[in-house]
Amino acid sequence: MKVFKERWEISNNWQLIIPFLGIAVLLYSSFKLSKVLLKNVHISFHLILSVVFYFLLLKFVLFLFKKLENRWKVNFKWEMISIFLVFAITGTSSIYISKPIFTLLGITKENLNPFVYWIIYSIIGFIFYQILLVLIGWLFGQFKFFWNFEKKMLVKLGFKRFIN
Repeated sequence: MKVFKERWEISNNWQLIIPFLGIAVLLYSSFKLSKVLLKNVHISFHLILSVVFYFLLLKFVLFLFKKLENRWKVNFKWEMISIFLVFAITGTSSIYISKPIFTLLGITKENLNPFVYWIIYSIIGFIFYQILLVLIGWLFGQFKFFWNFEKKMLVKLGFKRFIN
């Protein structure tokens, strides 16, 4: 455990929640991915494929850590996990929030051209993604990082005059 704490620069025990939450999310994602790829097969095949996906995703995430460690200015390595978790939770949440809004507005794939439907769905999802990114980032103690990230994104989208 000491080596683990040193590797992720963990100084307080409460910070251990972040890496363990990251491992749990990676395991869950691996299992969901195996369920999508293999339908109607025995659970043992899902578990085997989940383990394979887990190690592949872990390798990919650690590769991303190395690439982004110098680019993102964070004080501790465990904060990188926190940032990745915020991105994952925000992406999923924006999709789940967009669905009830479409239901409330009465917009379905059946009563609208599919091309128009997906354009509107993407725009609404993108708007909620921006809002949720800052809110969930704040919940994970990364408000400053995500607020700066949001400002950069808005400048790139041409909203420079709205940013102080």
